[in-house]
Amino acid sequence: MPTEKTLSALTTTVTLAAEDDGFHAPSLVDFFPPAIMFEGTIFEFTRVNMIQVIMTVAIASFFIVAFRNPKVVPRGIQQLGELAVNFVETQIIDSIMGSSGRRYLPYLVTLFFFILAMNLAGVIPFLNLAGSSVVAVPMLMAVIAWVTFNTAGIRKHGFGNYMKANLFPTGVPKPVYVLLTPIEFLSTFILRPVTLTIRLVANMMAGHLMLVLFFSGATYLFLDAEWALKPFGLGAAAMGFFITGFEILIAVLQAYIFTLLTALYIAGAESEHH
Repeated sequence: MPTEKTLSALTTTVTLAAEDDGFHAPSLVDFFPPAIMFEGTIFEFTRVNMIQVIMTVAIASFFIVAFRNPKVVPRGIQQLGELAVNFVETQIIDSIMGSSGRRYLPYLVTLFFFILAMNLAGVIPFLNLAGSSVVAVPMLMAVIAWVTFNTAGIRKHGFGNYMKANLFPTGVPKPVYVLLTPIEFLSTFILRPVTLTIRLVANMMAGHLMLVLFFSGATYLFLDAEWALKPFGLGAAAMGFFITGFEILIAVLQAYIFTLLTALYIAGAESEHH
């Protein structure tokens, strides 16, 4: 695992080598590319939107092909599809929600693999930008999760009982509600979608910036820097490949955490001891 000193040294080297403006460090501008079409309208279509469409079509196509003609004994792509669904079913639904949570299987499978596909776009050549690294996608998924778990709770307990259970927990002295109720409201109804959004978008943005920094730095050091600085390109390239592998792990982990928390919120909303 690289230390902060190692990262700092490599970053400093690249920065010093770029004094002639031959190297441009990554910035937040990367997440706001120019429009490809419909510029200036509500239908503006950018490179980020193109990546989102590509990955959506790719993951949808995978599951359509996997299950369009299912066999009793799965083989090939159907087997991969069933393994994918079984992962969400056993590792998330059964462990958090129990067998009663399997009615949410279509939603949670879609959520997990949609986010995973968006995340993995950041390490796919020629795409190189996660579809979830702009706030719209994580926010949309968080709002859908918010609507889902609140709807589940209201349907199970009724609106009044659901709000009472969330805002006025039992076993608490009544004067404490003056302080506790606003905190519970903020935590359950405001912060949950916000934290889901920020956790995902921040990780994907940070990963993209690190990948661009080291790979563009390596390119500059190899091709344009002085001969004395070229060996540092090996270190930058090595860090780039290391971070690529790490980003694949983060892509899977963030999709898993987002889906796991969504399942946890649904289970909590439906719980009899809520």
